[in-house]
Amino acid sequence: MASFFQKLFGSGNDAAPTATLEALGTDMHSHVLPGLDDGAETVEQSVELLRALQKLGYRKLIMTPHVMGDFYRNTPEGICGALESLRSAAIQAGVTEVALECAAEYYLDEWFSQRLERQDPLLTFGGAQRYILVETSYINEPLNFAETMFNLQAAGYRPVLAHPERYTYLYGRFADLEKIRQDGILLQLNLNSLTGYYSSGAKKVAEKLIDAGLVDLVGTDAHHIKHTDSIQTKVLTSAYLQKLLALPLLNATL
Repeated sequence: MASFFQKLFGSGNDAAPTATLEALGTDMHSHVLPGLDDGAETVEQSVELLRALQKLGYRKLIMTPHVMGDFYRNTPEGICGALESLRSAAIQAGVTEVALECAAEYYLDEWFSQRLERQDPLLTFGGAQRYILVETSYINEPLNFAETMFNLQAAGYRPVLAHPERYTYLYGRFADLEKIRQDGILLQLNLNSLTGYYSSGAKKVAEKLIDAGLVDLVGTDAHHIKHTDSIQTKVLTSAYLQKLLALPLLNATL
């Protein structure tokens, strides 16, 4: 265990921390694919993010553009096409030490329910595990959450709830988060939540989830270079990162 943390955080005698996220291996939540959502707009921005994520220690990226009926009606074909374009651009730019894959971050709206009912193809990650990343409104609790999670599981998917620490409707309802995980929904934490990047409320819930051992996956949720800069300059020196990385996270299995 000591050697593990020395690898992550240095020997303790260094003038500045030398932490990386190499032990995680895979980032399974980001918006690096260009021109699909509110993340990278151009291939050049995508390549810049690839370099930053590689510097953080990642060796594999599963990029997850938003899929939302009202804003980002991305399709598996369009997302996979953007992936192939970025792979070519990465090779040309000499960024070849990071494996690139894709999935999606599905917003739980009526359009998603219709796609699930029609048995439309959905992008997953983790191979045979069929993990599927989902999100909800930050403010309004979805009325059909339990039903949708049940239907996903019945269809053979393993739902992963993106950044549960950021949903304000769950603040003060930690027992509900525990119940969600007990029902078989995995929980994915955003690294920048550890430093209050999104809000102090998100930070408090993130710490409570870590203390309770309820975090299954960790993602950067990187949309822009400022997100990776914040991880580099603040998250890598945060007190809770060591506690987080000591959990049996699934990232390294991806």
